[in-house]
Amino acid sequence: MSYSSFASVYDELTINVDYKRRAEYIMSILADYDIKDGLLLDLACGTGSLSLEFSKNGFEVIGTDASPDMLMEAQNKAAEAGENILFLCQRMEETDLYGTVRAIVCSLDSINHLSSVNELNKTFSTLKNFIDDGGIMVFDVNTVYKHQKILGNNTFVYNEKNVFCVWQNNLYDDGVTVGINLDFFVKDDKNKYNRFTESFKEIAFTDAEITNAVENAGFKVVKRCAEFSCSAPEEDTQRAYYVIRREY
Repeated sequence: MSYSSFASVYDELTINVDYKRRAEYIMSILADYDIKDGLLLDLACGTGSLSLEFSKNGFEVIGTDASPDMLMEAQNKAAEAGENILFLCQRMEETDLYGTVRAIVCSLDSINHLSSVNELNKTFSTLKNFIDDGGIMVFDVNTVYKHQKILGNNTFVYNEKNVFCVWQNNLYDDGVTVGINLDFFVKDDKNKYNRFTESFKEIAFTDAEITNAVENAGFKVVKRCAEFSCSAPEEDTQRAYYVIRREY
């Protein structure tokens, strides 16, 4: 999945995402482990909205994403904001940096886009090579509950100023994989709508699968919490956060 067309309308469709609040929440977690500056990797950074927030707050940010089009949007956004951020086109499981970072952040269910447990394992094993000893990674995932009860086989419609989007889901028989089909109708400068489609899937990995992948790679889970909370995820939590530390 390249998000080639999606990149141009991504920010408009995610206008309700409070990136400032999300960045402050993540930075508060990092501060608990005395990480308030230094090199930070924003993994699967998309159009760079979170990268900008981290950069504005004193971090030296590297943003990686598999989509060149997303990164083009991110680079333009950083240039306009006067923020110096290095953006690299890389898949999560193929991360390759010039050295190590103090912290890694992966937000907005990007981990769910990995295609299998094998890719999940490979991703953490790869990331372990590029984070300092004792370094912290904070990432979130859509839960099995969200895939089964919220996304499921449901359809959502978004009607924004310049784009109309129909989001159709298909819950696979395994109960954790959701096929997602997005139909976009984008208004051009002649007030006409052009249609394009993006299709992909997300997998809700279980806590056991995530914990095994983390520990097998040499990390330790030091905290699990519900979104924007310090409390542990509950049965109906839709997005869970993991805080992991590189142990060896």
